[in-house]
Amino acid sequence: MVNRPGPRSLTRAQQARRQRVLDAAMALALEGGYEAVQMRDVAARADVAMGTVYRYFTSKDHLLAASLVYWVGQLDARLAQVPAEGSSAAERVIEALDRALRSMARQPRLVGAVFTALASPDAAAIECQQQVSVLMEGIITRAIGNPQPSDLSDRARILGHVWYSALVGWVNGWSNMNRVHDELVVAIGLLLPSDVYAEV
Repeated sequence: MVNRPGPRSLTRAQQARRQRVLDAAMALALEGGYEAVQMRDVAARADVAMGTVYRYFTSKDHLLAASLVYWVGQLDARLAQVPAEGSSAAERVIEALDRALRSMARQPRLVGAVFTALASPDAAAIECQQQVSVLMEGIITRAIGNPQPSDLSDRARILGHVWYSALVGWVNGWSNMNRVHDELVVAIGLLLPSDVYAEV
């Protein structure tokens, strides 16, 4: 298996080319969903050679899964600058996750494409799955704030799984954003009840 350079190991020019490839893939997915993202079209839109695309991304699924890593990373940065508000951990977490849901609802084809790729057995896509999980756990942990339950990491990780699985229902057409929100509210109520801090 060929090791691909990570974003942090790239020069500034290489990072810019890699980002152009990500932007091109997301633009194509936004327009036409998963099927619209073809590596040759990505290269043409990004104005790079096909070899450049494959230098950074092993496959279409890797590229789209990496796009979700980038998107969630951007959400994480925005929430760090403008934290979720609320008088309780539960209120802050649902507010943070609702920001993500509102953004996703505006671009269903893109979300469908990246979630399809994220479910791929491709080894590089699986690595992206893990990165998304870590980012979501961080977003939820920061929203919970202090005081923190002793099993904070477990609770945050499970909430990230609920977020993902609820969105899969929306992507596949058998759910809607209101139901996704409601399922998150139920999960947050169970995992972050007001008495959770009695354990701290």
